[in-house]
Amino acid sequence: MRAFVVTAPGRAGIEEVEPPVAVPGEAVVEVARAGVCGTDVEFFTGQMQYLHDGHAAYPMRLGHEWCGTVVDVGDGVDRAWLGRRVTGDTMLGCGSCRRCGNGRQHLCAHRTELGIRGGRPGALAERVAVPAAALHVLPETLDDITGAMVEPGGNALRAVRAAAVGEGDRLLVMGPGTIGLLAAMFARARGAEVHLFGLPGPATEFARTLGFDGVWTAAELPDLRWDAIIDASTSPDLPARAAELVEPGGRIVCVGLSGTPSLVDSRVFVLADVTVVGILSASPALGAVIEAYAGGEVDPRVLVATSVGLDGVTGVLAGDRPPGAGTGPKIHVTAS
Repeated sequence: MRAFVVTAPGRAGIEEVEPPVAVPGEAVVEVARAGVCGTDVEFFTGQMQYLHDGHAAYPMRLGHEWCGTVVDVGDGVDRAWLGRRVTGDTMLGCGSCRRCGNGRQHLCAHRTELGIRGGRPGALAERVAVPAAALHVLPETLDDITGAMVEPGGNALRAVRAAAVGEGDRLLVMGPGTIGLLAAMFARARGAEVHLFGLPGPATEFARTLGFDGVWTAAELPDLRWDAIIDASTSPDLPARAAELVEPGGRIVCVGLSGTPSLVDSRVFVLADVTVVGILSASPALGAVIEAYAGGEVDPRVLVATSVGLDGVTGVLAGDRPPGAGTGPKIHVTAS
């Protein structure tokens, strides 16, 4: 089958590889659509920390935001999965440690991550193998575009839950990329007053078209009370900025990752009684996101600018905008 493979920083393309086989406990999914994420870009550039920590190595088959149809199952898997449209978890725990036993497989020290960690091939391919326990059924009311937005939606929903905002609360989301915009959409659906903060440019201009209460650059940010702040950016400076801006007793949620360490004075948190929460993985919220999408609480499709074939992925990872793409931040890939 055809798969997109990164062989070294800046070097990638389509290769013919052996198709996955449904081993015991796993299913093979024919991929309908997959998303390109900032993590994929970091692997393409060689900046991803897992490459330096030994958790990942080239060659790599990327892709962890996806949906498709189950076409084969291994021993021990209910054959009722065959023909079902699904998406699935990225974080695949060992299944036997204390964290996995407590439902925190996304924190398992021995986990693999689809298309990211431990050599588990990803979904930028015609087919992908996934443990059946990691699958989530997609209702027929959700199209493939929405299905491939479940994984980023899970990260965003977890961030909003951690921010604990609702009716009458004012939230500032830093970073108007896919996760930041989805978080803003989930928070708005909960009745919060939602503002976004970003750099001058196309991403911030696009955010201004989505009807939020405010979209600001550093030069424009008003002096308002921020009950919670979600940092969905890649800036090493914004966690400290969030500490300066959040109301005493408020909450800061960090879901974005910078390429270099962030320096924050912890005394600011202590003296203002601020709660700081880190979010890793969509895993605990995937089911809730599917329900929210199906119920019309949030429609993520407006964020998808266009789709390309596997042969267009290298250009996307290199920063090229596909011809005719819309203004949204997300690019999807169709494997066929």
